[in-house]
Amino acid sequence: MYKHLITTTENGILTITINRPDKLNALNRETIEELGSAVRHAAETDNVRVVILTGAGEKAFVAGADISEFAGFDRAQGETLARGGQEIFLAVEQCVKPVIAAINGFALGGGCELAMACHIRIASETARFGQPEVKLGLIPGYGGTQRMAWLSGKGKAMEWLMTADMIDAKEAWRTGLVNHVVPAGELMEKSMELAGKIAKQAPLAVAGVIRAVNAAFEPGTDGYATEVAEFGKCCATADFREGTAAFLEKRKPAFSGS
Repeated sequence: MYKHLITTTENGILTITINRPDKLNALNRETIEELGSAVRHAAETDNVRVVILTGAGEKAFVAGADISEFAGFDRAQGETLARGGQEIFLAVEQCVKPVIAAINGFALGGGCELAMACHIRIASETARFGQPEVKLGLIPGYGGTQRMAWLSGKGKAMEWLMTADMIDAKEAWRTGLVNHVVPAGELMEKSMELAGKIAKQAPLAVAGVIRAVNAAFEPGTDGYATEVAEFGKCCATADFREGTAAFLEKRKPAFSGS
């Protein structure tokens, strides 16, 4: 189905593996378009509850973009490239199915931006993060300047973006860039464990959480109003009736996603 992605589904968990290990899983145009397609398809697939996104091999999650594709771009071409990448990464961020980044190595440039667009990030102890674009005379173009500031704060984002320093997994965790750090051999196990916990919850409620939290970072959007609307929508679902009944009857709920 895909040239540069491997997809597998088990127990409602879709694993998407970016499969260009010889290029350290760098995001060329074809790969990023495939990624957008895969995430949008997951959002519309009933039997998918959670998505895990990772990279093939042991060296890299995604080591950046394919620089050879845009080395000669002018201003207009650069804006078009950045706008297209932002749209795809926004699809990841707004996906109503939770997307967990399992970061198994280098997450640099576009790779760091992709990880930050995911809802939850789990890093191996060998993972390394960074936005080295200033070394190329560029800035991040796929949302990195915005999401790094949201996740780790304005001060750290300014420092990392302007120095192009590489960030180790421990520092990434300390500053909120990632949720968990685990030994390399336990990365997928931890990711599957967390995905499994989420997959057991009410799918429409989980989607409501994503929309409400994202609203806090959308200019011109009232996050509290979004929360009210999503709360009300949940109250009209069969899953709400099942969840409350299960609680009162002291049993585990069986959510249908309706």
